[in-house]
Amino acid sequence: MASKVYFTDLRARNPQENTISKIQKLFDEAGFAELLGEGDLTAIKIHFGEYGSDGYINPVFVRQVVEKIREAGAKPFVTDTNTLYSGSRHNSVDHLTTAIEHGFDYSVVKAPLIISDGLKSQNVAEVEIGKKHFKSVKIGSDIAAADSMIVMFHFKGHIMAGFGGAIKNLAMGCAPAVGKKYQHFSTSPHVIQEKCIGCQKCVKICPVGAPHLLGEVSMIDPNVCISCGQCMEVCPAEAITIDWESDMPEFLESLTEYAYGAVKEKEGKVGYMNFLLNISPDCDCVPWSDAPIVSDIGILASKDPVAIDQASYDLVNRQKGLVNSSLQCNHEVGTDKFRGTWPMIDGTHQLKYGEELGFGSRDYELIEI
Repeated sequence: MASKVYFTDLRARNPQENTISKIQKLFDEAGFAELLGEGDLTAIKIHFGEYGSDGYINPVFVRQVVEKIREAGAKPFVTDTNTLYSGSRHNSVDHLTTAIEHGFDYSVVKAPLIISDGLKSQNVAEVEIGKKHFKSVKIGSDIAAADSMIVMFHFKGHIMAGFGGAIKNLAMGCAPAVGKKYQHFSTSPHVIQEKCIGCQKCVKICPVGAPHLLGEVSMIDPNVCISCGQCMEVCPAEAITIDWESDMPEFLESLTEYAYGAVKEKEGKVGYMNFLLNISPDCDCVPWSDAPIVSDIGILASKDPVAIDQASYDLVNRQKGLVNSSLQCNHEVGTDKFRGTWPMIDGTHQLKYGEELGFGSRDYELIEI
């Protein structure tokens, strides 16, 4: 049976059609109030954006969901977990500072901010899942303890997952640093020596000191590396790579199992909203925002994380690619924009595996409101 995915575009010609009212209507049409019990402590899972990024979801949009949750009799809080890599969200002090500077303070979102895995990512809950790669997964304790959850995500490309949607948001975003590390275990970055220019950017950015200069080229110690991918993002010569063919399927399956575990104990208590705005090639984890690869599309809502990601993926691919972007190919309508950006990655493997896990359905009915 096809899962229902609700969609609204961004056209507006009167006050009843503005983005704020459309978010409220999506919440209602998707039946999210039915997911919330009286007095529920409801997590709003969001990405606050790395310092230097500006593609994250507008906090005013988050406030609309906060208000709808309160109308349903629940108690919302806005949350994320700390990062594995170094940056402006590596601990809760820096993370909350970044969130507030990006507009996610109480005066705007009207809900408290909680970093769910604690000050130094030490607050961890173990969730049994019994799947192929993990028998159990590690989830930020406050997300695990929440009674219900609304997942709000900026849909975009991703250097290792191909694209990031609800599944990616759940997997990495709900896991503490150790859980993020386990998801990355299958990947092993290495340096293509003939391409390395010895700039040492990888050495300077690595949070664990895995890269080092040997002569005039960089080397990465596989026994130290935590596979966070940060070195790949900053390398100006594109000299750092992984074994895309063998590493990526396992990584995407690990990612999907973690997403499954993040909501396993909240069956019938989770709703998803994907924002197809500023569809950039990179995750909001990088400290920049590249030009969008397609024009803004709209906002989706569903109770099925696989269906909403499949619908988002399809809607992006129906667009004409933007010329002044990182798209290397596939600019035509109907072509795969994420493979045009990250040609080595088949991001749809997370959708296939999610369906295999019984996490959701790739078959969906798109309902325009």
